[in-house]
Amino acid sequence: MYFAIVAIDRPGTTDVRAKTRPAHREYLHTSQAGVTYRLGGPLLAPDGVTAVGTLLVIEAPDLATAERFSAGDPYRKADMFSEVSVRPWDWGTGNPDKQ
Repeated sequence: MYFAIVAIDRPGTTDVRAKTRPAHREYLHTSQAGVTYRLGGPLLAPDGVTAVGTLLVIEAPDLATAERFSAGDPYRKADMFSEVSVRPWDWGTGNPDKQ
């Protein structure tokens, strides 16, 4: 089952994002029990440059596993987000696994 994780940065966390980014990216690409990272990237401000949040798509067996994965993200551990949503998601169009 796929899950979309949408997280919005707290104001003033630009430095936290920059410092934590290497650990965040390593976390995404390190084997996590029951979780496969599929895609992700920063959500941007209207200027198209400034990061204001994060969007991740993962595959996990259930919501509890997806929420544990999200809670373990170094960005979350750094208290960078003002809000986080973890929701089941149906990856239809553009999914390489669905032809």
